[in-house]
Amino acid sequence: MAEAANVRERRLARPGARRHRIALIDGPNMSNLGRRSKKVYGPIRSLEELHTFVREAGAALGVEVETFASNYEGALLEYIHASAERVDGYIVNPAGLTTQSEAMRHALEETDKPVVEVHFANLHAAGTSPRGVPAGPIVSRFSPTATGVVMGLRHYSYLGALVALVWSLDDADFLGAGLGGG
Repeated sequence: MAEAANVRERRLARPGARRHRIALIDGPNMSNLGRRSKKVYGPIRSLEELHTFVREAGAALGVEVETFASNYEGALLEYIHASAERVDGYIVNPAGLTTQSEAMRHALEETDKPVVEVHFANLHAAGTSPRGVPAGPIVSRFSPTATGVVMGLRHYSYLGALVALVWSLDDADFLGAGLGGG
Protein backbone atom coordinates (compact mmCIF):
# COMPACT_ATOMS: atom_id res chain seq x y z
CA MET A 1 0.00 0.00 0.00
CA ALA A 2 2.80 2.44 0.87
CA GLU A 3 4.40 1.77 -2.51
CA ALA A 4 1.17 2.71 -4.33
CA ALA A 5 0.99 5.98 -2.38
CA ASN A 6 4.62 6.65 -3.28
CA VAL A 7 3.85 6.19 -6.98
CA ARG A 8 0.91 8.60 -6.72
CA GLU A 9 3.12 11.19 -5.03
CA ARG A 10 5.76 10.92 -7.73
CA ARG A 11 3.17 11.21 -10.47
CA LEU A 12 1.75 14.39 -8.92
CA ALA A 13 5.11 16.03 -8.29
CA ARG A 14 5.73 18.96 -10.60
CA PRO A 15 8.28 18.32 -13.32
CA GLY A 16 9.94 21.68 -12.60
CA ALA A 17 10.78 23.85 -9.63
CA ARG A 18 10.54 27.36 -11.11
CA ARG A 19 8.24 29.66 -9.15
CA HIS A 20 5.91 30.69 -11.96
CA ARG A 21 3.62 33.69 -11.63
CA ILE A 22 0.13 33.00 -12.93
CA ALA A 23 -2.46 35.72 -13.52
CA LEU A 24 -6.07 34.79 -12.81
CA ILE A 25 -8.57 37.13 -14.49
CA ASP A 26 -12.32 37.09 -13.87
CA GLY A 27 -14.61 39.18 -16.05
CA PRO A 28 -18.06 40.76 -15.71
CA ASN A 29 -20.62 39.20 -13.38
CA MET A 30 -18.11 37.05 -11.49
CA SER A 31 -18.33 39.62 -8.68
CA ASN A 32 -21.84 38.23 -8.18
CA LEU A 33 -20.63 34.77 -7.09
CA GLY A 34 -22.63 33.53 -4.13
CA ARG A 35 -25.80 35.09 -5.49
CA ARG A 36 -25.77 33.11 -8.73
CA SER A 37 -27.35 29.75 -9.51
CA LYS A 38 -26.13 27.14 -7.01
CA LYS A 39 -26.85 24.49 -9.66
CA VAL A 40 -24.17 25.99 -11.93
CA TYR A 41 -21.85 27.82 -9.52
CA GLY A 42 -21.94 25.49 -6.52
CA PRO A 43 -20.92 26.35 -2.96
CA ILE A 44 -18.48 29.21 -3.61
CA ARG A 45 -19.87 32.20 -1.67
CA SER A 46 -17.84 35.03 -3.19
CA LEU A 47 -15.21 35.97 -5.73
CA GLU A 48 -12.80 36.53 -2.85
CA GLU A 49 -13.39 32.95 -1.68
CA LEU A 50 -12.71 31.66 -5.19
CA HIS A 51 -9.51 33.69 -5.46
CA THR A 52 -8.32 32.46 -2.05
CA PHE A 53 -9.00 28.86 -3.15
CA VAL A 54 -6.89 29.32 -6.31
CA ARG A 55 -4.08 31.24 -4.57
CA GLU A 56 -3.82 28.52 -1.90
CA ALA A 57 -3.74 25.81 -4.58
CA GLY A 58 -1.01 27.79 -6.35
CA ALA A 59 1.02 28.06 -3.16
CA ALA A 60 0.72 24.27 -2.71
CA LEU A 61 2.10 23.88 -6.24
CA GLY A 62 4.93 26.31 -5.57
CA VAL A 63 3.62 29.08 -7.82
CA GLU A 64 2.31 32.57 -7.20
CA VAL A 65 -1.20 33.41 -8.36
CA GLU A 66 -2.12 37.04 -8.70
CA THR A 67 -5.82 37.74 -9.12
CA PHE A 68 -7.74 40.46 -10.91
CA ALA A 69 -11.43 40.91 -11.54
CA SER A 70 -13.52 43.65 -13.08
CA ASN A 71 -16.93 44.25 -14.54
CA TYR A 72 -15.33 46.67 -17.02
CA GLU A 73 -13.63 45.56 -20.22
CA GLY A 74 -11.27 48.55 -20.26
CA ALA A 75 -9.95 47.68 -16.79
CA LEU A 76 -9.40 44.08 -17.90
CA LEU A 77 -7.48 45.26 -20.97
CA GLU A 78 -5.31 47.58 -18.89
CA TYR A 79 -4.52 44.76 -16.47
CA ILE A 80 -3.54 42.40 -19.31
CA HIS A 81 -1.26 45.03 -20.87
CA ALA A 82 0.35 45.86 -17.51
CA SER A 83 0.84 42.23 -16.43
CA ALA A 84 2.27 40.77 -19.64
CA GLU A 85 5.90 41.34 -18.63
CA ARG A 86 5.59 39.92 -15.10
CA VAL A 87 3.46 36.79 -15.53
CA ASP A 88 4.19 33.44 -17.15
CA GLY A 89 0.63 32.57 -18.11
CA TYR A 90 -3.04 33.39 -17.70
CA ILE A 91 -6.15 31.67 -16.42
CA VAL A 92 -9.12 33.64 -17.72
CA ASN A 93 -12.84 33.48 -17.11
CA PRO A 94 -14.14 36.10 -19.55
CA ALA A 95 -17.61 35.57 -18.00
CA GLY A 96 -19.98 38.20 -19.44
CA LEU A 97 -17.51 38.93 -22.26
CA THR A 98 -17.20 35.31 -23.40
CA THR A 99 -19.23 35.70 -26.60
CA GLN A 100 -18.17 39.18 -27.63
CA SER A 101 -14.81 40.52 -26.46
CA GLU A 102 -12.48 40.56 -29.42
CA ALA A 103 -10.43 43.26 -27.67
CA MET A 104 -9.73 41.14 -24.59
CA ARG A 105 -9.07 38.01 -26.64
CA HIS A 106 -6.65 39.95 -28.83
CA ALA A 107 -4.87 41.49 -25.83
CA LEU A 108 -4.30 38.04 -24.35
CA GLU A 109 -3.07 36.68 -27.67
CA GLU A 110 -0.59 39.57 -27.98
CA THR A 111 1.05 38.68 -24.64
CA ASP A 112 2.41 35.55 -26.32
CA LYS A 113 1.81 33.70 -23.04
CA PRO A 114 -0.24 30.53 -22.58
CA VAL A 115 -3.89 31.23 -21.78
CA VAL A 116 -6.28 28.73 -20.22
CA GLU A 117 -9.92 29.73 -20.56
CA VAL A 118 -12.01 28.59 -17.61
CA HIS A 119 -15.74 28.48 -16.84
CA PHE A 120 -17.83 27.15 -13.96
CA ALA A 121 -20.44 25.94 -16.46
CA ASN A 122 -20.12 23.78 -19.55
CA LEU A 123 -20.70 26.30 -22.35
CA HIS A 124 -21.38 23.50 -24.83
CA ALA A 125 -24.21 22.00 -22.78
CA ALA A 126 -27.87 22.76 -23.36
CA GLY A 127 -29.42 25.33 -21.05
CA THR A 128 -31.41 22.57 -19.38
CA SER A 129 -28.27 20.57 -18.53
CA PRO A 130 -27.17 20.52 -14.85
CA ARG A 131 -23.83 22.11 -15.83
CA GLY A 132 -25.06 24.30 -18.68
CA VAL A 133 -25.79 28.02 -18.68
CA PRO A 134 -29.45 29.03 -19.15
CA ALA A 135 -28.76 30.48 -22.61
CA GLY A 136 -26.57 27.54 -23.65
CA PRO A 137 -25.02 26.25 -25.61
CA ILE A 138 -22.90 29.31 -26.29
CA VAL A 139 -19.78 29.89 -28.39
CA SER A 140 -16.74 31.54 -26.84
CA ARG A 141 -14.64 34.09 -28.74
CA PHE A 142 -11.67 33.02 -26.60
CA SER A 143 -11.57 29.26 -27.17
CA PRO A 144 -10.13 29.32 -30.72
CA THR A 145 -6.93 31.06 -29.58
CA ALA A 146 -6.72 29.77 -25.98
CA THR A 147 -3.99 27.28 -25.17
CA GLY A 148 -6.62 25.18 -23.44
CA VAL A 149 -10.14 25.27 -22.00
CA VAL A 150 -11.48 23.82 -18.74
CA MET A 151 -15.19 24.08 -18.02
CA GLY A 152 -18.19 22.53 -16.38
CA LEU A 153 -16.50 21.62 -13.09
CA ARG A 154 -17.56 24.67 -11.06
CA HIS A 155 -14.62 26.05 -9.03
CA TYR A 156 -12.68 22.85 -9.76
CA SER A 157 -12.35 24.10 -13.34
CA TYR A 158 -9.95 26.71 -11.94
CA LEU A 159 -7.96 24.03 -10.13
CA GLY A 160 -7.74 21.93 -13.30
CA ALA A 161 -6.66 24.98 -15.29
CA LEU A 162 -4.01 25.88 -12.72
CA VAL A 163 -2.49 22.40 -12.58
CA ALA A 164 -2.49 22.03 -16.36
CA LEU A 165 -0.96 25.47 -16.89
CA VAL A 166 1.79 24.95 -14.31
CA TRP A 167 2.67 21.50 -15.66
CA SER A 168 2.74 22.84 -19.22
CA LEU A 169 5.01 25.72 -18.19
CA ASP A 170 7.35 23.19 -16.57
CA ASP A 171 7.44 21.09 -19.77
CA ALA A 172 10.29 22.24 -22.04
CA ASP A 173 8.61 20.58 -25.02
CA PHE A 174 5.17 22.12 -24.47
CA LEU A 175 3.79 23.47 -27.73
CA GLY A 176 7.04 22.46 -29.39
CA ALA A 177 9.13 24.96 -27.42
CA GLY A 178 11.99 22.50 -26.96
CA LEU A 179 11.54 20.70 -30.26
CA GLY A 180 13.07 23.34 -32.49
CA GLY A 181 9.68 24.13 -33.99
CA GLY A 182 9.24 27.49 -32.26
